[in-house]
Amino acid sequence: MQVKDIMTAAPACCTSDMPLEAVARLMVEYNCGCIPVVRDLRSRHLIGVVTDRDIVCRSLAQGVNPLELTVGECMSTPPVTIRPDATLDECCHALERHLLRRLPVVDEHGNCVGIVAQADIALAASQARTADVVRAVSEPTKEAARVH
Repeated sequence: MQVKDIMTAAPACCTSDMPLEAVARLMVEYNCGCIPVVRDLRSRHLIGVVTDRDIVCRSLAQGVNPLELTVGECMSTPPVTIRPDATLDECCHALERHLLRRLPVVDEHGNCVGIVAQADIALAASQARTADVVRAVSEPTKEAARVH
């Protein structure tokens, strides 16, 4: 099985100059916690991702009003990506290696063509493989352990 078989194709995307409030509304509308950030909505060339966690950690937790920020001020970059022809196992390894719950899928030009989430893995992989991915990406990092 390949990533293109399990990914959400043509996900909602945003640009770095979008207000955080607008991207938060996209997250609500599309019931997701991660929006790919693209250079422009026509080419969809991926430059980063913004997650609900990025918004909280890089604005509210810093005492900054998120209504005064743009996506570019909170996004994670450079994004970790995967190609549509990668295997399900390669995708699982990438999620585990980088401790991610979602991976943008890009074509040979770096344009966002999809996104793969842990939920997609759960629907496509065995229960054991899904559990391995969830366990690996949920493992507390040394940095997170110091915060709590």
